Amino acid sequence: MTTNENAPESRSEDEPFRVRLPGFVRDEEIGLGDVIKRVTYKIGIRPCGGCEKRAAALNRRIVFPR
Repeated sequence: MTTNENAPESRSEDEPFRVRLPGFVRDEEIGLGDVIKRVTYKIGIRPCGGCEKRAAALNRRIVFPR
């Protein structure tokens, strides 16, 4: 078995992918699900049970750190 030196580092499936966006998150770490939840609430879409499950799943996958 050979290793590929150009392959990205493997990460644990339990660890969220962290995306740094300068100026986007100011005071606390926030997940993608929470970002979508805030935006949809601001434009007048009320969350349902499915929205909560989606937000939790997205928060486990992608996080915007401080």
